Amino acid sequence: MPARYAKLLLVAGLALLVSLVAFGNLTDYGSNFAFVHHVLAMDTIFPDATIRYRAITAPWLQHAAYALIIATQLATAVLLWAGAWRMWSRRRAPMALFRRAKGLATAGLSLGVLLWLVGFMAIGGEWFGMWMSSQWNGIETSFRLVALLLGALIYLGQQEAEPE
Repeated sequence: MPARYAKLLLVAGLALLVSLVAFGNLTDYGSNFAFVHHVLAMDTIFPDATIRYRAITAPWLQHAAYALIIATQLATAVLLWAGAWRMWSRRRAPMALFRRAKGLATAGLSLGVLLWLVGFMAIGGEWFGMWMSSQWNGIETSFRLVALLLGALIYLGQQEAEPE
């Protein structure tokens, strides 16, 4: 039984974290949009980089990309909160029911991994050369989030004992 509580608290904690990230992006849109703008515009990468042709400078495309990021963060948070609630409501249920209750949390964790691994590390970091920017580099933060989400996915996937 303690493992069930640990798992649902972990999911709820990550739901809170992702919710706060999305909330910050919505309530401080301009400051956080600057990050997306500079990464997509590739205006702070190495001056002699030959990948600048990949830059996206159209403001409407930059805002669309930022909106997609925020929407994905919100969807991740909703899935994690719903998953935590479902796990809570089935915390005393037989193992098979509790295992199925983890589905929404698994979906939320997976969506978060996709956002920060594919969206930030692969596309932002490698395609747009974010790693070259000393000021607008989110690789370290993205890696930390991917590690947390993947760790939670692994832990969530482990089978727990039947309740007593």
